[in-house]
Formats: sequence, structure tokens, C-alpha cells
Amino acid sequence: MIQRRGALTAAFLTLALAATGCSTLNGATENLNPFKPKEVKDTASDGRRISVIAFDETVAAAEGLKGVDFYLPSPIAQADWPLPGGPAETAIENVAAAPDFEIAWKKGFGTGSSAKLHVTAPPILADGRVYVMDARAGVSALDARTGSVIWKKQLNARSKRDKVGFGGGLAYSGGKIYVSSGFRFVAQLDAATGESGWRQETASPIHGAPTVHAGKVFTISTDNELLSFDAGTGAPGWDFQALIEPARILSASSPVASGDVVVAAFASGELVAVRSGNGNDLWNNALSRASRTNALSEIRDVAGRPVIYKGDVFAASHSGVFVATDLRTGQARWSLPVSSIATPWAAGDVVYIISRAGELICASRDNGQVYWIKDLNAGIKKSKDRRLYFGPVVASDRLVVVSSDGRVLALNPKTGDVTKTLKIGAPALITPMAAGGMVYVVTDKAELVAIR
Repeated sequence: MIQRRGALTAAFLTLALAATGCSTLNGATENLNPFKPKEVKDTASDGRRISVIAFDETVAAAEGLKGVDFYLPSPIAQADWPLPGGPAETAIENVAAAPDFEIAWKKGFGTGSSAKLHVTAPPILADGRVYVMDARAGVSALDARTGSVIWKKQLNARSKRDKVGFGGGLAYSGGKIYVSSGFRFVAQLDAATGESGWRQETASPIHGAPTVHAGKVFTISTDNELLSFDAGTGAPGWDFQALIEPARILSASSPVASGDVVVAAFASGELVAVRSGNGNDLWNNALSRASRTNALSEIRDVAGRPVIYKGDVFAASHSGVFVATDLRTGQARWSLPVSSIATPWAAGDVVYIISRAGELICASRDNGQVYWIKDLNAGIKKSKDRRLYFGPVVASDRLVVVSSDGRVLALNPKTGDVTKTLKIGAPALITPMAAGGMVYVVTDKAELVAIR
């Protein structure tokens, strides 16, 4: 069972999770790419759900790639980080941030996680301010250099049934902050002052952060519905209903967008591309395995945010599928049997993913063959003692990963070797942000940690 002590226990349990051991990815395979052109019989079309893995296999480093180098871009400064994955339509590969890799400051910003409340919102940064949200939907703007609080806005629930809620997130666009919340609403705030703009109630809670693109706000409800709103007025637009899935991870994904396409991942294991203008679906793939071996593999949720990079969509499901999908056609280019609740990171020739078992995997972006695997839980025999890891981001030629036991790890992106470890005093279960020369980490205690 995925476990955390105390308040951590509830955050990543599913609603239908049975007690079982966390599996590791081991063994050997000669062919890590089951999607050779001559073997592909299914093609994507409107409304079809294509299972991208139809058999059991394991993953290991490819013998032919041992000691082989790969291209990783040089660090580039990134001033802002307006969405949960960075700027829209910009390939974030290697950010020039935190060259000393030392803690600069910590700042509390509100209510932390507990048995019923959870801090889940990734931080964002714009115009020299870091925006964060606590476990009770309190939104704060902090000075990115010093951590001093500029403003704080408490967005209370308006319904008696929503006295207890959690989740949601933030996005920035055009001087406005857009908020989604587990208290069943989407709202707009002024980024400079925190003053309220519009607010729209939703039928279901929203556990993931919104995305703003092409004048619209996109977010996903716990009913597996992709919702759209006019960014200026808040007027509801089209919606897309995926399959209802009762068993899910209590963290949630955010939509991503490129051009006129929005890609969303759901608790049903569906990875869906739709037109941003009208919500018409372009393709719909199922990131689930045809053969499932335990209760955990029945949880199909895609909890990590999909990543669009150079024409491909990278996404991973809890049930054990990590796939590269052509954004235009919906055709799976390659896949690996990796169970994950984290967000991939693509850079140069490779893509990184952290498995649910705590293995950091570096795979070829072109064909999915694995360069190396680093077991971050090596030496830990009892499943209850294993840590959860989130990330990575690549910053100043380091892979940065956070953990459920309150550490921030820096690793060599070419080998996976740990080069430095920082203790931050509280569990961190949200992918870090790298912008403005810093790496920022949000902890379960509702603390923002700045690493210089």
C-alpha cells in the first residue's frame, strides 16, 4: 500500500486501495519498444479508446545504452513560471536556477495538511511574486526574493456541504490569478492585490490546478469532467465528460495545451486531446494494462500532469503505463510498463519519470529505451518504510527531486547519482518549481522553501 505516516497517509491513498506491496521495476527485456510500426494494428480515431499496453513486461536499462552519452541542453534563465508546468508553449528543459543548491529561506503561508485537508497546489511565479495556496484554499502572494507576504486572500466555501475540502491550484495570465478548489469553485483574483474578480461554482470538487490558454481557463473535476471558462468573465464554456472512475488518487492532474489542442488526463486512465475552441475530441487513449496483477494495478488514475514536448505527449498512469503519444495523431510511439503518480520531465534527448516504487528512470525520448534506473529507495526492505518521490525538474544541470521524508535531492542528470541532499523539515509531495534563479519547494506544512 502507498503509505505515509500521520497526516500523510490519506493524501495518496485511493478510494478503493487494497493493502499490497509496492512493486519495483526489475528484470530484463530485449525490446523496450512494443510499438514497432509493423506490429501496430490500431490507429486513433475520434471517440476510440486504445489500450497502449496489452501484455505484462518489466523494464530495465538497455544493454546497448550502458555508458552512452546523450544530449542535455545548457541551462537557460527562466523569469516566470505562470502555470503548474511552466510557461505555455515554451519547452522548459534545463533552467538556470539554484547554482549553490543551498536553502535561502523558508516561509509559512497558511494551513498545512492534516487528516482531512491537504496541500496539493504547485507554486507559480510571475512578476517577482510566488503564488501559493494552502490546504483551506487560502491564496498568498510572496516576494520571490525574500519570502515576505505581499497579500493573502481566503476563499471560503459558500456551501455547508463543503466545510471540508482540499485540493486545487493556481495559474497566472495577464495580471490575473486563476484558482481552482476542492471547495467546488473556480475564481479569478487580481495578481497585484488579491482583489476578487469573478467566481464560478462547480458541481464537483476540483483537485488539480487550472491551465489558462487562448483566453480560456481549463480544469478537471473529480467527476472526470474537463471544464472550460472564459478567462475574462468566468462564463462557463464547453465541457468534456470522460468515463466516471470511483477509484482514484487524491492528487490530480492539470490539463496542458499547445496551439488549438488541450490534452487532459483522467482517473479513468484516459488521455484525451480536444479542440480548445469547442471541446471536440481528437483522440482518446487508455493508459491501462490489459493484464492486471494486483489491486493497485486496478487504479488507472493519471495523477501526474501530461507534458507536451516537441510534438509528443508524455504521460504515466498508476496502473503501469508510461507512454509517448504523437500530439497530432494520438498514436503511441512507444511505451514502458512504469507505474507512476508523478509528472515526467523531457529535456534534450531524454525524458525522466519517477515510478511509484521510487525509481528515477531516464529513457530515450525517441524510442523509450532506458539509459539508467536509480532506485531512490535502495536498501529499504519494508514497504511501509519506502518514501514517495516527486519531480523531477532539471535546474543548473541537476535533477531536483523532493521526498515524503522531507528531503530535496540533487542528482546527476547523466548518471542518476545523488550529488547533494537538503533537509527541509517536512514532507514535500509536489513537484518543485525552478524560476527566477531559485528552486521553490512547497511542503505539507504549507511552507515555501527557496533554494538558491
